[in-house]
Amino acid sequence: MLQRLQKLLSNHTLARLWTVFILILMAIPGNLLPREEKTFIPNLDKLVHATLFGSFVFLWSIYYATRKEKNNHSDSRFVLILIIACLYGVATELMQKYLIPNRDYDIYDIMADSIGAVLGFLFVLLTVKWFRTS
Repeated sequence: MLQRLQKLLSNHTLARLWTVFILILMAIPGNLLPREEKTFIPNLDKLVHATLFGSFVFLWSIYYATRKEKNNHSDSRFVLILIIACLYGVATELMQKYLIPNRDYDIYDIMADSIGAVLGFLFVLLTVKWFRTS
């Protein structure tokens, strides 16, 4: 079971699909989304943002950590992935502001994206040894 999980996470397909999944979710017009006051969890959208971008960092980092190549400097790539995730969060908010109907730019969404990315980064630092040794 654990070997299957490692094999799945060491393939770039899952990370790429997750990246596209985030883009699709962020591009949904606002009138097709449930209203926030109908949810029973306050600020649920911020939790969703943090989860999306934390998973983005985790999936891309584990992919690079498990690659078998000479001079694999994946530790420095983790920081680069973290920065890319934060910029991706800003880009999706700008996309919502200027291109997607009934969606708003929200600085708190960017903060949630960034916090999620940092949490994903920290989780990678805690788990990367397990992925590298197996």
